[in-house]
Amino acid sequence: MAEQHRTTHFGFQTVDEDQKAGMVHGVFSRVASKYDIMNDLMSVGIHRLWKDAMMDWLSPRPEQRLLDVAGGTGDVAFRFLERAPGATAVVCDLTEPMLKEGEKRAEAANLADRLTWQVEDAMDLSFPDNSFDVYTISFGIRNVTRIPDALREAYRVLKPGGRLMVLEFNRIPNDMLQWLYDKYSFNVIPLMGQIVANDRDSYQYLVESIRKFPDQENFANMIREAGFAQVRYRNLSMGIAALHSGWKI
Repeated sequence: MAEQHRTTHFGFQTVDEDQKAGMVHGVFSRVASKYDIMNDLMSVGIHRLWKDAMMDWLSPRPEQRLLDVAGGTGDVAFRFLERAPGATAVVCDLTEPMLKEGEKRAEAANLADRLTWQVEDAMDLSFPDNSFDVYTISFGIRNVTRIPDALREAYRVLKPGGRLMVLEFNRIPNDMLQWLYDKYSFNVIPLMGQIVANDRDSYQYLVESIRKFPDQENFANMIREAGFAQVRYRNLSMGIAALHSGWKI
């Protein structure tokens, strides 16, 4: 009997599971040098407010150890360290060029001595059990091939009493507003990618990947199934993005 291949989505395409990580790696390798400026343009700078809201809910404490997965250029880790004296962070990402961009920023912000940068797969982290106080992932969980595997890894590497927080694009609960947002996303964002990053296809994928991600309630259930307790979420900007929080108890 021929071997059956497990499939997943890459945007609106159906691909073999073993292909997706390489395809995602290609996307973020191509956009690494323009990633931060594109985030500002696509969200009109609102992503900065979302990340600040994430820190407000997270309330970083001194001496905590953070694991920021799919941390890219370090936006979330920088915010965490600025609010938590003596805290340290490991920023990991599948894409080394993204980490290299982040390392440059860390040196400029004088945070390099509190940060470690590592190439890691969210579904198979190299860290021991019970290693971190906080696990964050921002705009990255939707790019993971098997989201339940990544959530189980998050649970494994967190210490008892540790906290998971996810920032991700989600669903606007108003159909008309969602329709308008889709019109903007599919028509404007790929065009921005072409003009600014000379890469329309990567930003087409990013828009499509948002539409394939589970809605707020379904994603909250996935977090619970991974073992987390006290799972809650908060909508941001009417639900364009959402924060999900869970605890390892």
